[in-house]
Amino acid sequence: MHSDEATQGQTAQEAVEAQQPNQTPLDRKINEHFAGMVVRKDLVKAVKGNAIVPSYVLEYLLGQYAASDEEATIQSGIDTVRLILAEHYVHRNQSELVKSKIKEKGRYRIIDRVSVTLNEKDDVYQAEFVNLGIKGVVVDSGTVNAHQKLLVGGVWCLCDIEYLHTDEPKAAPWVLASLKPIQMSSFNFAGYLAARYEFTTDEWLDLLIQSIGFNPEMFGRRAKLLQLVRLIPFVERNYNLVELGPKGTGKSHIYSEFSPHGMLISGGEVTVPKLFVNNTNGRIGLVGYWDVVAFDEFAGKKKRTDKALVDIMKNYMANKSFSRGVETLGAEASMVFVGNTSHTVPYMLKHSDLFDELPESYHDPAYLDRLHFYIPGWEVDTIRGEMFSEGYGFVVDYIAEVLKSMRNVDYSDRYQQHFTLGKDISTRDRDAIHKTFSGLMKLLYPHEQAAPEEIEEILRFAVEGRKRVKDQILRIDDTMAQVKFGYETNTGEWCAVTTLEEDEYPQHYYRSTGVAAGDQADEGGVDRAPSTGAPRLGAVASVAEATSTTKADDSESLFAGQRDYSENQRGVSFETLLMPYLAGATEISLRDPYLRQPHQGRNLVELLAMLAGAKDPADNITFVLVTSQDPDPVFKGRQLEMLKDIHDRSVQYGIELKVSFDPSAHDRWITADTGWRINLGRGLDIFQKFEGGWMDFATTRQEFRQVRAFGVTYIRENDAARF
Repeated sequence: MHSDEATQGQTAQEAVEAQQPNQTPLDRKINEHFAGMVVRKDLVKAVKGNAIVPSYVLEYLLGQYAASDEEATIQSGIDTVRLILAEHYVHRNQSELVKSKIKEKGRYRIIDRVSVTLNEKDDVYQAEFVNLGIKGVVVDSGTVNAHQKLLVGGVWCLCDIEYLHTDEPKAAPWVLASLKPIQMSSFNFAGYLAARYEFTTDEWLDLLIQSIGFNPEMFGRRAKLLQLVRLIPFVERNYNLVELGPKGTGKSHIYSEFSPHGMLISGGEVTVPKLFVNNTNGRIGLVGYWDVVAFDEFAGKKKRTDKALVDIMKNYMANKSFSRGVETLGAEASMVFVGNTSHTVPYMLKHSDLFDELPESYHDPAYLDRLHFYIPGWEVDTIRGEMFSEGYGFVVDYIAEVLKSMRNVDYSDRYQQHFTLGKDISTRDRDAIHKTFSGLMKLLYPHEQAAPEEIEEILRFAVEGRKRVKDQILRIDDTMAQVKFGYETNTGEWCAVTTLEEDEYPQHYYRSTGVAAGDQADEGGVDRAPSTGAPRLGAVASVAEATSTTKADDSESLFAGQRDYSENQRGVSFETLLMPYLAGATEISLRDPYLRQPHQGRNLVELLAMLAGAKDPADNITFVLVTSQDPDPVFKGRQLEMLKDIHDRSVQYGIELKVSFDPSAHDRWITADTGWRINLGRGLDIFQKFEGGWMDFATTRQEFRQVRAFGVTYIRENDAARF
């Protein structure tokens, strides 16, 4: 009897647990100390559907209706939010239907983006509802004064609209009964600081990463810090940040989705009146109303730029003020510039500089010297589905208000009781380092309880970001004085700071800066690893120097003819089969009609990785792939997505993958400009299937895999006619 009751009780408990979200210890801790201020980040995707609204709008609603750790409550909240969006969010293609509802019901609530302009002729403020498509709705001065961002760019709002038709031909029939911007009205900052004491630094860092929307387990420590730097413009006034890197790394996501206090605009769409001040009516531009103004798609050498805009921007970035006419105005908006790179880091270092992609007018030492930090976008992983968080993070609107409130305090001197910056670091360099350090302190240690090694970690990071800017300026203007970036400990020990790309590619990094490798760690000091105090590894030898390969000049000694391999044979790899014949090539063509399945894509990736590892990192290889498409529509879509992913990842390492499809493709072969053609009986698909995990050597090394029976023929180009 007791046994049966115990079994039934255990089964019931298991059923209850099965209905609960799979919370981690960190999630439970987050809910304990920030109840009602956090939301499960995967819920945003669950409710968004076709509603094109920012994440902070959805999280505002989820925070009201689904802020719970009980699955039943969460599901009920999701249903409620879905219903609200379905009933009140205005889709552009349903605007006439919504207008009809307003007319028929007399009053109706909508969610829309609202912008306001002043009609000088009639001396009234008039609202435009972007998705609903109506204009000329009168707004009272009190509403405009309370929410001045309505005048610049527009704000997402919950609005009650009434319909009142009149015979006046110029009068709009729409009446704004109520307007509520979707943002928090108040929050308890003291409670925020008190809760911070309950988290370790690692836990707090992971909470912030989850708040951005990412799974912290997919990021290393340095990658997490790079993500946090993207938040500094929200917590520091007049912070100037640049991020250049490959496509698809989420550079602009934070500035469009993370906070209602940020404005993301296209780099080509901004004008002086829109950004600073309109001389016609005296109205201040975006910098006067937004905490962060971010320029998307900023890179592009041939982009046309307004010289007047560049000049005003340079003055604003340096002095926090701007002038058009007789009046000088000030503002607090931080400036962020994000753009894509088209070359690898060593290529840029060898041939130009890391600002090479910027428009010509901005490729100017005076402008670049105003940048406080350069986020190395090439270190940020391309965003993938598994990188998104299913855990709990701050409701975006809550953390946005916290960061906004901290713009009023300064933490820039909190390192000075432990460390002293190098004496030859200029005032502008020092200010940049201080702003980054202060921002990271506010984000990670708002309660100001940081151990010396934790302070050192973010100080090094701040110095590195500014050093990346300054070292590239020296390539453009060699008249600027060299700077030894680093700091001293209280014991007088000098700690030099280097950038990661400086350690990886010293042969290219020091090409034109006039600094020799190793000079950063002179004066008897050591270069210390962040936060550990342990000696840092010296400059890493380049792959080209470390790898011994057979060059085209040795092609006469290479084997020409047929070789066959037996099933289950081991010890075979692309390194031994192909690399001696492809070493030194700049153009390679692969014809393989069957590159459809994931393991076939893996084979291609492994070949491309070998090519990338064997070449000089500063060189590029053009790799042409001719294959055929999968006839099944579902698998065809997966194939195209796989090949696109391989293309996007390859370009980061100097491999330009060009894919074309030939439905008649049958034979399999490789040609290279080294003068060789290699006929491949099975293409790249020579290995047997294996299921090993990361502990299986076959996962890492091809020579430990068993192969299928296949043959390969090596043909010199001048002998190809005989085959």
